[in-house]
Amino acid sequence: MSGARVTRRSILYRGSAAFAGLLLGGCDRLSRSARFQRVLDSAEELTYHAQRVFVGRTALAREFTEADLSPVFRSNGTFMPATAQYRSLLARGFADWRLAVAGAVDRPLQLSLEDLRRMPARTQITRHDCVEGWSAIGKWTGVPLHAVLQLARLRSAARYVVFYCADELEPGQPYYESIDLIDAFHPQTILAYALNDRQLPVANGAPLRLRIERQLGYKHAKYLMRVEAVERLDDIRGGKGGFWEDRGYQWYAGI
Repeated sequence: MSGARVTRRSILYRGSAAFAGLLLGGCDRLSRSARFQRVLDSAEELTYHAQRVFVGRTALAREFTEADLSPVFRSNGTFMPATAQYRSLLARGFADWRLAVAGAVDRPLQLSLEDLRRMPARTQITRHDCVEGWSAIGKWTGVPLHAVLQLARLRSAARYVVFYCADELEPGQPYYESIDLIDAFHPQTILAYALNDRQLPVANGAPLRLRIERQLGYKHAKYLMRVEAVERLDDIRGGKGGFWEDRGYQWYAGI
């Protein structure tokens, strides 16, 4: 990776982290200001377009070696979903779990873990950057998301992919996230079922989690239950494209 490219990525990362940190830090009065929200929205738009121009749509996030693996890949957010449905699936080793693939597709799917493991896999050693300021390097194995979307025969009307999860950070509000098709078809965007050559631990999102290596950690949805292709995001929940985005975070968290 050239020095110029590292500098650009660093600038983009610091910009994203700075705005996310501002939101995390409070500033309730500012966050209620329409003018301030427009400033945040324009900064997100700038970050989105800057990464597309400087880094490129298919440029890879840096990959590491096994010597670089973190001794512990810490968890964040939910450590164990509390819903009865998830506890029941876990008790049976996820034998009854199915990933639903629906929405703007011609061939809706219900995929078991074995179905996913039989598909061509990708393994990548990458760094996870959390908006809270910590990082960890892990080895992920899973199915490229684009392979699942192609199997489901994505329709031309689709513009985004929405991920619905088993964990609830607020009662009755399952975690959800979304990405555009550029990131959905990126070669490093995978549905991971293994971490460091072992079955994905519950604390890290078992049985399946999203890895989208060019964005911050809150975009990497855990405990996946449903993948839905959609044309728009503004009619889903709070209309911002994700659980945290509905509460003020940036939808595009590129690094």
